[in-house]
Amino acid sequence: MTGPVVLRAARWLDSDAGQVRSPAVIVVEGNRITAVNPDRIPQGATELDLGDVTLLPGLMDMELNFLIGGPETPTGLPLPMHGVQDDPAYRTIRATLNARTTLMAGFTTVRNLGLMVKTGGYLLDVALQRAVDQGWVEGPRIIPAGHAITPYGGHLDPTVFQRLAPGIMPLSIGEGIANGVGEVRACVRYQIRHGAKVIKVSASGGVMSHSTGPGAQQYSDEELAAIADEAHRAGIRVAAHAVGDSAVQACIRAGIDCIEHGFLASEETLKMMADHGTFLVSTTYLTDAMDIARAAPELRKKAAEVFPRAKSMLPKAVAAGVRIACGTDAPAVPHGDNAKELAALVSRGMTPMQALHAATVTSAELVGLNDELGRLREGFLADVIAVPGDPTQDITVTQDVRFVMKDGRVHKNV
Repeated sequence: MTGPVVLRAARWLDSDAGQVRSPAVIVVEGNRITAVNPDRIPQGATELDLGDVTLLPGLMDMELNFLIGGPETPTGLPLPMHGVQDDPAYRTIRATLNARTTLMAGFTTVRNLGLMVKTGGYLLDVALQRAVDQGWVEGPRIIPAGHAITPYGGHLDPTVFQRLAPGIMPLSIGEGIANGVGEVRACVRYQIRHGAKVIKVSASGGVMSHSTGPGAQQYSDEELAAIADEAHRAGIRVAAHAVGDSAVQACIRAGIDCIEHGFLASEETLKMMADHGTFLVSTTYLTDAMDIARAAPELRKKAAEVFPRAKSMLPKAVAAGVRIACGTDAPAVPHGDNAKELAALVSRGMTPMQALHAATVTSAELVGLNDELGRLREGFLADVIAVPGDPTQDITVTQDVRFVMKDGRVHKNV
């Protein structure tokens, strides 16, 4: 379409007022919203009457990885998350399909948080981001992390995931493996040099890897501080995979911006997060729905211990006033099921409006784009989706996206 576009619908979400208003008339010119419910619409505008739906800002997923998981094979079975069997070209082609699936689910901005595979030092998510930005493939706006930074034997060391013998898959700082203050600084610089827009660090053990216990702190305080310092001097934020309580506290002290998971965080630590303004991406839905049936017995045992504690952590985080953003850890849950995270947040004590804020306003703040994204407001980027009903009354309607516009371009209209 050329020229102004007018979106008409029964309702729209006023994020600042925290309510749904009627009716909705949104004017889009180029890639920006130029008016909301104006007295007059531009002459010659193309009008799209979307009917009995609610217009929302494009949703955001702050933790996923397009390079692994999905899509389904012709037999209907999902592809395994191989760390060594898929070459970089095949993996990147797969990522384009996962990106499109996520966009069609109404998620117009994501953070791709860290490769954990051997790629010869290439940052595949940066390449995917460029292809999406140039319009070659359909996908959300991507904030890429390149390779997650992890120590030898850390949670995101791919040789740990695959249980490989020594020497089978040598890795370097170009692929995220770094030990000691000097190496972690060099590793951050490598990711930024080649296009990373956020840094991901493995600060504690994980649930679904053969590394240390999920609560164990994997990097020293000095290494975590060096990672945060190196990134922040370049104007780049840091996200930390941190499950254990002491690891979360170490990340907060180091000045890391965002905690991924935080499953074992204590009330004291959650208050510390709130006091420091540290964001939490709680990846809540995966604790309900992650398929661990084929996982190794020791991993299933860890999940049985950690996941129930994670479910009790989130209501305490909400009560403490922690800034909670939306993230799924897809493909820990399937790409395209991202909106089920919002329902999980509500099931843990958020109101539907708070969950919508987590997936829009708070996520936009986390990525430093809160003056352009997260609201339906004049001057903001034209990321607009439509869902049936009223999501402030029934959050599950976000799983039925009827219309998707990103940057002023319509990608879905059913």
